[in-house]
Parts: sequence; C-alpha cells; structure tokens
Amino acid sequence: MRIEPLGDSALLVRVVEEFEAEKSLDAVLRAIQQLERAEIPGIIELAPAYTTIGVFLDPARSGTFADTSASIERALERELELATVRAAATIEVPVCYESEFAPDLDEVARHTKLSPEEIIRRHSAANYRVSCVGFTPGFPYLSGLPPELATPRRASPRKEVPAGAVAIGGTQTGIYPRKSPGGWNIIGRTPLRLFDVDRQPPALFRAGDRVRFRKISCQDFDGFAT
Repeated sequence: MRIEPLGDSALLVRVVEEFEAEKSLDAVLRAIQQLERAEIPGIIELAPAYTTIGVFLDPARSGTFADTSASIERALERELELATVRAAATIEVPVCYESEFAPDLDEVARHTKLSPEEIIRRHSAANYRVSCVGFTPGFPYLSGLPPELATPRRASPRKEVPAGAVAIGGTQTGIYPRKSPGGWNIIGRTPLRLFDVDRQPPALFRAGDRVRFRKISCQDFDGFAT
C-alpha cells in the first residue's frame, strides 16, 4: 500500500499494485470500508478505482499530508473481515440490442468473427461487476465481459453518444449515463436513468455491485417506465 499526493487537496492510496479483477476490487472495497469507519478529519470524499482510492480533502479541516497519510495507514492496518463490507446489490439492466440502438454491433461482429445474434446472446448472458464509476457522473465500468467479445475502442470517438448507450471498450463494457462524447462501440441502449440528481444516491451503480443485462424489444423500450 502506498500513499501519494494528488494535487493540493487530495491523496491517492494505492491499495494493490496490479489489477486482478475480483481480488483487487475486494481489496479496494475493504479499504473504503475501513476509511469510512475511521472518520478521519478533513476527508470529504472517497473515490474507488481498479487498484486505488482517491481521498479528497477539505484543507481547512485536514491536517498535513504526513498527518493524514499516517491516519490512513493506521486505519488500513486494522483488521476488518471482508464480510463486513457493504453487501453488493444485483441490478438488472434492460437493454434493446436492435439495430436502431446498436450502430456498432456489425463492427463488433466483424472484429470478433461472431454473428450479431451470438454477440447479443453472450453479452446478455454474462455476469458483470462494477469495478468503478467515473468518466461522467454515474458511468459504470463493468468487468466480466466474455473475452471473445473484447473489441478495441473506435479510432474516431463520437462527439455525441446518447444517454443509456451500452457499449464495449476493450475488455470492458459500460453504460453512458447521459449524452456525451465517447469512443466505445455501441451495441444497445437501456431506458434506465443511471444518474438523477433528485435521487439518493444520484448514481444507480456503486463499485462492487453485480449487474445482469436483459434483452428487450423496441416496444418494451418505448413503454419502459423509468
């Protein structure tokens, strides 16, 4: 475990050095739980990633870099059974994979040498886990994509990707929570609202959550009540 400065009001805690899917995520989630329980003065936000935690500080209430680092080290040295970490939610995500919502499905088919129907079957049958949330508010990076579906990001990103777009980028899949630029391969769309400022918490997904995709028709998409 290493702690490094991240600007003048944040620290980066490297929980593990190398990413090992489930093992790394469990270690990061356990460390998040330990830091939350420690209630270290001045910490205002903890942002988990694949192998690290961003610790954001209120400079008016936090101590020096050395003091805060020492407090973090003490908190992470305490024993905490993994079972005490927040139980992961399992979230079902309806997805319409029909052509009007899947502009890159044929490109993924060409790259993987699988039919569009087989890509949809394998993508919707897999079990996913939220590794982290970022890029735009509420965007879930999902591990668990079948390796045969891995497809490089587009050479030229789109200036505008619609909200709800379900996409493949390299070895991951993800969902765009709002209209934004993006370079992942779009293979479907969900009617779910992933980020809503009037909802608590605003983001639908949290690191560690389990995700399953469920194929729906265009008619189901149009009639879906978010």
